[in-house]
Amino acid sequence: MDFGLVLQTDPPASRVVGLMKRAERSGFTHGWTFDSAVLWQEPFVIYSQILANTTELKVGPMVTNPGTRTWEVTASTFATLNDMFGNRTVCGIGRGDSAMRVAGRRPNTLARLGEAIGAIRDLAEGREAEVDGQPLRIPWVRDGKLPVWMAAYGPKALALAGRKADGFILQLADPYLTEWMVKAVRAAAVEAGRDPASVTVCVAAPAYVGADLAHAREQCRWFGGMVGNHVADLVARYGEHSGLVPEALTSYIKERRGYDYSHHGRAGNPSTDFVPDEIVDRFCLLGPPEAHIEKLRALRELGVDQFAVYAMHDAQETTIDAYGAEVIPALGR
Repeated sequence: MDFGLVLQTDPPASRVVGLMKRAERSGFTHGWTFDSAVLWQEPFVIYSQILANTTELKVGPMVTNPGTRTWEVTASTFATLNDMFGNRTVCGIGRGDSAMRVAGRRPNTLARLGEAIGAIRDLAEGREAEVDGQPLRIPWVRDGKLPVWMAAYGPKALALAGRKADGFILQLADPYLTEWMVKAVRAAAVEAGRDPASVTVCVAAPAYVGADLAHAREQCRWFGGMVGNHVADLVARYGEHSGLVPEALTSYIKERRGYDYSHHGRAGNPSTDFVPDEIVDRFCLLGPPEAHIEKLRALRELGVDQFAVYAMHDAQETTIDAYGAEVIPALGR
């Protein structure tokens, strides 16, 4: 199992770079950040500094979307970083939640997302692609490589990930839901004539190492609210009891009352008081290192290739260090 670290690009950027350096020293292989231009600093600028200050760490957004940048700009940015630092980027992509909604736009359709996945990958790897009806190719790309991993929850999105993406990003660490969603992605890959094992599975969720479980829950409760935004979209699309989405995912948002993106992804988010302890425990990894190792072994058995640690809490350094000292050696490749 590989390990990634996920951060917000809060200023100062030097702290983001420093934490990513610490993560690489601790055995993490990937460094991810949020991508929401209004809420945080521009991640691609910071990626260049992370790459310059590490030797093997791969970087990328968790996640970008097809709407805030044109596809040729996204592809050219990744290709430039790869040309400078040697194919060390991954394009995590989704429909767009905070980046689109904060700017007053709706998330992208799945149809547009599917087109973008292929076009961005092709352009970044030097092939011709069609963008808004116009054939384009980036002529200076040489030996480019850009895996595109798609974030998904609902049945149509999971199917799209299985058909088109190089990897699947699941933003929660509940084994039951992980098993259900990984099976859906793999079934779609098989139906599309692909090797299901070729789709990398990345589970991303907060991890907090410490003995004070009550404090850890409060530091990570924001995550249930963030996931709840996507679940609310699914309920609006499919209904609360459709059978198309597990009720183990949809039932907890009944008391959700709106969402304030100014607190997005932050401990103490007042929009997440509806999230019960049970959901925090199921979706996150909390407690001593042994508890993390036990849950991660279960996820690995379900086919998870990477666990990405959301570290938006008050124990960033200690969690990174604990993973480096105990968790990664127990589960790393």
